[in-house]
Amino acid sequence: MRPGAVNSWPPTPYHVLMSADPTSLTIVLHPEGVLRRIANPVDPSSDEVRAVAERMLVLMHEAEGIGLAAPQVGLSWRLFVTRDPDDRDGPGGLVFMNPVVTVTDQVVEESIEGCLSLPGIEVTVRRPRGVRIEAIDLAGQAVVQDRDDHFARVYQHETDHLNGVLIIDRMTTMDRMRNRRALRDLERA
Repeated sequence: MRPGAVNSWPPTPYHVLMSADPTSLTIVLHPEGVLRRIANPVDPSSDEVRAVAERMLVLMHEAEGIGLAAPQVGLSWRLFVTRDPDDRDGPGGLVFMNPVVTVTDQVVEESIEGCLSLPGIEVTVRRPRGVRIEAIDLAGQAVVQDRDDHFARVYQHETDHLNGVLIIDRMTTMDRMRNRRALRDLERA
């Protein structure tokens, strides 16, 4: 979504989404297949999509996470939620439907990342420092944010989930050795 292009949203047609009971959603773990699929756009005006987003906020807080993508609750939807960067400890959070993330600062930084779908696994991930996110929020409004802080990393991590990419895909040889047992245990469960 570019300035002046709000009326052209979404960039792709909505797909018929599977029906979801928000109360039954739980966080799924690797190697669940939905974590590897490219997610489909959602209809931001859908009551069901908004109810799922609200449930995802609850699940994220219960798991003490900073972000949660729809594939992590078993839905191949282009939707993720995060804590509010301006109120990290508050009970709410932010909703991003059909997000588009573009790099605004090519400087790459390394940081340790974990994932609610990969408990016990930490990976050193290199990501661009600055991004712009364009999406639709829970109220159905267009939102644009430029970030060059930890939330730039969070937005990239959650967008990876929407594209079927996990932090284990970004492992170095050392990360792979350090996390070998935890990954094996997840894959055998």
